[in-house]
Amino acid sequence: MTGHPSAPKNEDSLRGFGFALSAYLLWGFLPIYMKAMANIPPTEVIAHRILWSLPIAGLVLLIQGRTADLRVALRSPSMLRMAGLTAALITVNWGIYVWAIVKGHTLDAALGYYINPLFSVFLGRILLKERMSPAQWAAIGLALLAVAVLTWEAGRLPLVSLGLMITWGFYAYLRKTLPIGPNQGFTLEVLILFLPALAYAGWLQISGQSHFAMGSARDTWLLFGCGLVTAGPLMIYANGAKLLRLSTIGIMQYIAPTIIFLTAVFVFGEPFGRARMIAFPLIWLALILYTGALIRRVRAVEK
Repeated sequence: MTGHPSAPKNEDSLRGFGFALSAYLLWGFLPIYMKAMANIPPTEVIAHRILWSLPIAGLVLLIQGRTADLRVALRSPSMLRMAGLTAALITVNWGIYVWAIVKGHTLDAALGYYINPLFSVFLGRILLKERMSPAQWAAIGLALLAVAVLTWEAGRLPLVSLGLMITWGFYAYLRKTLPIGPNQGFTLEVLILFLPALAYAGWLQISGQSHFAMGSARDTWLLFGCGLVTAGPLMIYANGAKLLRLSTIGIMQYIAPTIIFLTAVFVFGEPFGRARMIAFPLIWLALILYTGALIRRVRAVEK
């Protein structure tokens, strides 16, 4: 690997805010794009998200001059094993997400991403033995209560929300162990997934089941655009996160699930019943407690 660059200043910049805001807005409105492909099986959508992300991610690395890092990673068996695991987790996460959108469970997806920061704190406590403040414990308790309310009402666990929370939470946790930059790591993941995705897409073509170049021009262009809507926000966010304080990112991370929530209710017309009227305010209160604790901790460190 190359030498360690000087640590970025722990302060916000207008450029970083612009990058992060753009990424969160793109993620927030992504369900509208996915809903437009409701006639296409989620597995085919995932395959094309992988296939068309690779050339975009590769081009970004070429422009940044970071391809040497990727070559080093490809020669490291341990890094390939870890990247294979994170690639599997992100694939499952994408699969649950796309299925939820096209099957009318967008509110469940929003809930999953709202709860995720709290799950990450819990993982830190369990796996890294990190200390938690009373406010953080209270936030997790409120999130559990929200899940209990939804479970009681539906008679089953909110599997979509929990599936997204668990896969993204472990993905983010394991991703931190990869000694490689975010753009290089994402490129490595889609490179690992490329051949299986290509084989599956090829089988769909041969069997006449593909929507790419065999269906309507609209389906073809939507599948082709999957690479841009997948790789674009991830790489924009990666550049913005480096130019913002942790507390700023902690507050901004709720932009995307809030837009997803509003889209589900006001655009897709998903029912917002009694249980959700109780559960979502509980989650919002939990996130206020969590964010307040985060900001206080960061300010204490900065003093």
